[in-house]
Amino acid sequence: MGALYKGFIASAIISAGLIAITIQKYIGFDKAYDMAGRDINGMQLLVCSITGLFVTGLIIWITEYYTGTDYRPVKSVAAASETGHGTNVIQGLAVSMEATALPVIVISAGIIVSYLQAGLFGIAMAATAMLALAGMVVALDAFGPVTDNAGGIAEMADLPEDVRKTTDALDAVGNTTKAVTKGYAIGSAGLAALVLFGAYIEDLKHYFPKLDVTFSLQDPYVVIGLFIGGMLPYLFGSMGMMAVGRAGGAIVVEVRRQFREIPGIMEGTGKPEYGKCVDILTKAAIKEMILPSMLPLFAPVVMYFVVNAIGGQSAAFSALGAMLMGTIVTGLFVALSMTAGGGAWDNAKKYIEDGNHGGKGSEAHHAAITGDTVGDPYKDTACLLYKIPRPRDRTRTTMKFFA
Repeated sequence: MGALYKGFIASAIISAGLIAITIQKYIGFDKAYDMAGRDINGMQLLVCSITGLFVTGLIIWITEYYTGTDYRPVKSVAAASETGHGTNVIQGLAVSMEATALPVIVISAGIIVSYLQAGLFGIAMAATAMLALAGMVVALDAFGPVTDNAGGIAEMADLPEDVRKTTDALDAVGNTTKAVTKGYAIGSAGLAALVLFGAYIEDLKHYFPKLDVTFSLQDPYVVIGLFIGGMLPYLFGSMGMMAVGRAGGAIVVEVRRQFREIPGIMEGTGKPEYGKCVDILTKAAIKEMILPSMLPLFAPVVMYFVVNAIGGQSAAFSALGAMLMGTIVTGLFVALSMTAGGGAWDNAKKYIEDGNHGGKGSEAHHAAITGDTVGDPYKDTACLLYKIPRPRDRTRTTMKFFA
């Protein structure tokens, strides 16, 4: 991770310098501009941008702490494997829940600092500055699949043990980098939450200037919107994980069929039907995600029609806004939990395979394999979850339709 950190730090410094040059050239550090009723200068915008870069760096470090093999969380999951499969799962879930605390504190601090500097526009600047590191983050994300597949190729090609040991170490780092990039995306979504809600309110003022829409917790429609919005990430995560389970089950059935019907696979004299497995997974990847992808599309529309029929248009838009916030808040926690927990389970297995707690083939290793099997769909579903808390585009289309 040291070399990757050097690359990230270099990217952050270059980004900060380019942002400073751009602000100085087009805005100026001292000249103040009126934005939403307050005077804001270029220096304040630069502080907001650097805040966004700091938030990115801290989230990356926190994610590495919870998913790296050198730190307490992963070691605790590996240690729990010694007492069985159940305790491995329990400890992994505990680590995943604990992993939500520090990122949320960092995101909250970033929101406060940015807001004090330049209001809602400052928060938008911080979130945008995080995107300046997108290239480096994509490179980090690509590292994981490359090392994972390299390990698989080394094992299938019967390469020497020292080669496999090297690829295993790289694979463990790759698991961390994959979790890091998900944390980055989730954090940027969380930082932009207030901006999304502010944009929603501005859209309401633009398309419905005469409509009185309030967001009071004493309004039952707002509370309903929060509840429904908070439920969506859990429902979507459930759909995604069940889809993975069904696809995995189909592969298990197919592999068992091939072992049963094709002689000599274990001895190396028979050739498995790899294409059949790839075909099953490819079809499942397309088919199984149709229904989950409909959820964020139609949930705002259904919410609008139902509440509009009961309490009128003002109540409907209040419920929609509350649903947006509810989805963002719970989606942030669920996604952070799932991505860190999945990475911890995966690397706990790698940690045991390195010779700790009995090494490969031990009871602890068997329990860690169970945890890894749970962790894979757990963390990969998080990739989709941080895209769910954004039904605003669909909400905006609804506004245009009824304006």
